[in-house]
Amino acid sequence: MFTRLKQNRRLLILVALGAILLLCLLIAVSLGAVPISPLDIIKMTLNKTGLFHFSATWQSSDETILFLIRLPRVIAGSLVGAALASAGVLFQGMLRNPMADPYIIGTSAGAAFGATIAMMLPVSVAFLSFGLVPIAAFFGALGAVLLVYNLAKVGGKTPIVSMLLAGFAVSAMLAAIVFLMVTLSGRTGLLQNVYSFLMGSISVSGWNQIIIIAPLIIGAIVAARFLAFRLNALSLGEEGAAYLGIDVERDKLLVLALGSLLTAAAVSISGLVGFIGLVVPHAVRLVLGPDHRLLLPAAALSGAAFLVLADLFARTVLAPSEIPIGIITALIGAPFFIYLLRRTRREYAF
Repeated sequence: MFTRLKQNRRLLILVALGAILLLCLLIAVSLGAVPISPLDIIKMTLNKTGLFHFSATWQSSDETILFLIRLPRVIAGSLVGAALASAGVLFQGMLRNPMADPYIIGTSAGAAFGATIAMMLPVSVAFLSFGLVPIAAFFGALGAVLLVYNLAKVGGKTPIVSMLLAGFAVSAMLAAIVFLMVTLSGRTGLLQNVYSFLMGSISVSGWNQIIIIAPLIIGAIVAARFLAFRLNALSLGEEGAAYLGIDVERDKLLVLALGSLLTAAAVSISGLVGFIGLVVPHAVRLVLGPDHRLLLPAAALSGAAFLVLADLFARTVLAPSEIPIGIITALIGAPFFIYLLRRTRREYAF
């Protein structure tokens, strides 16, 4: 009976968060340089499905704006937010540290390194509607994490402290190389492009990119849900998890792989958007508790809604100018990080 009540509670919470996300999506696609009525958006969307037909009470240009410009961007933003928040849950669970972030083990530096190399090349390549920069950022992020993992591996094991130190060292080295390449190139345009990538922005040119990225992100989030029990066990410490029959090293590798895949996929369409993986998981954990069976899907839905609203603010508050979304998330996340740091210092003060 108690188990059934807990399951019903989890389901109710997820349904409520899903409804909030849908509301955020509707608000985000309705607002912009050309406002579109939410009712017209619903009618146009239902018309597209072919299941219903409503007489047009909108301009034909509204459909173009909605389906080719605004909706792809909003959907992409929700995918990025869900991916980064889920990655944050995974890394915080693995490292047993509420201040862990998806970029803590070199992902951001690797993505910036790959993107910078792509920007310096005098060729233009497109693959599956992706330019060379997002492809290079994706593989740069994964390559950096693989390097960190192998550097941290000692005698077949990957101690948490070694992983954090390796992540810091690799990040510092790659960041230095990036700025050295930019300086030696003498190209002002390159500096502007790198700066834009580092500040982050939702950048999609239609549905083709989303068709590629969405299965990666959704599949990784679903796979992460199956690691919920193992993450709960890891919260007891590695020895406690091993006592429960958990293969600690294998599961740390799985968590690392899924978290890195989620982060790299997000980076490929948004650049570096910080603090989502820090703020959202921790806030959801404070409200809903540490059980990863609920925390993982709840953080994904919350992260999606959060970034959709942050992107809406970034593109409308100073319209027609647009604020890089990374600035918005940093203005929210940095004070939260300082709060966590001070609280952690109090907890461990002697």
